[in-house]
Amino acid sequence: MGTAGSGKTSVAVGLALKFRQEGYRVAYFKPVGNPTVPPSRNDEDALLMKQILDMEHPLETIVPYMAGPSYLSGPRNSCESLKTIRQAYQTIAADHDLVIIGGAGFPHIMGCLGLDAPSLALELKALSIFVIRIENDYSLDNAIFINSYLKCKSVPILGNIFHNIPRPLLAKTEGVYRPILEERGYHTLGIIPMRPEVTSPTVKEYCEVLGGEILAGADRLDRVVEDVIIGAMTAESALGYLRRAANKAVITGGDRSEVALAALETSTSALILTGGLYPDVKVVARAEEKNIPVILVHYDTYTTIEKISVVTRRIRAGDKKAIKTVVENIEKHVDWRNVLKALQ
Repeated sequence: MGTAGSGKTSVAVGLALKFRQEGYRVAYFKPVGNPTVPPSRNDEDALLMKQILDMEHPLETIVPYMAGPSYLSGPRNSCESLKTIRQAYQTIAADHDLVIIGGAGFPHIMGCLGLDAPSLALELKALSIFVIRIENDYSLDNAIFINSYLKCKSVPILGNIFHNIPRPLLAKTEGVYRPILEERGYHTLGIIPMRPEVTSPTVKEYCEVLGGEILAGADRLDRVVEDVIIGAMTAESALGYLRRAANKAVITGGDRSEVALAALETSTSALILTGGLYPDVKVVARAEEKNIPVILVHYDTYTTIEKISVVTRRIRAGDKKAIKTVVENIEKHVDWRNVLKALQ
């Protein structure tokens, strides 16, 4: 379980593959999925885990129930839904030693029908792991609240994993957050530091959300974007400002050629030009020389920023580097042996 963007999928992938390395037959199950945008309408986590674990079960069995933000507008029968989920889980569990069960975006989702993550954990007799995304002190409050709720519901709590912790917060997580959590009786299974190759979105993911036209660097969309800079400064001050951030996406107007050229001389992963204005040919030529993707979008700068604010990194089945990293994270930073011991 965890909140949206906490890293539940990364932890699931890492644990599943590590357990498989240890000789266990491992499967994945997600009782309540989140449909993607048309035309797919599938749950991306289920698709990923089906491919990674070579599961033969159909997607409808791996993720038997799909619920968007307006799920109450359609037909609802909680008893029938629970029966479907239980049968699907039993089908998958029948020929596997371990089943990793993925929670919905937030633990409370589907609570109206009694299909929230805590209720399903009880129904499926599962041990729970809560993945904590630390943004500030309120994040720990949320983790304690969820752990307390699980305890009140008599859901067995295996522990918590602090995930994707930025370097400046690592010491505070170890020295402040972890002790406070454990003082209240809630175990910490691990603290996983931020790894840009897993957590930072790629240029391709920005391009998919923006739907822009690729003017250069179409073969370099796998570049990682660690920061976003708005090129609203004057051309004179641009270079010094842009040098402060590495592996960044620079958003600026298509008519701001001086700023665009300055960005291309620094550590830039992508140049996003707004307003539907084609840049000077020098910009495209220099981007080709530097192998930096240039994406032209027809939105204004504000709308572009708003759209990319929801972009997060998604692990893909073919991304061997990211998959290797998430397994390393489990091996180095998580007490996975005790997880196995508890399951046995």
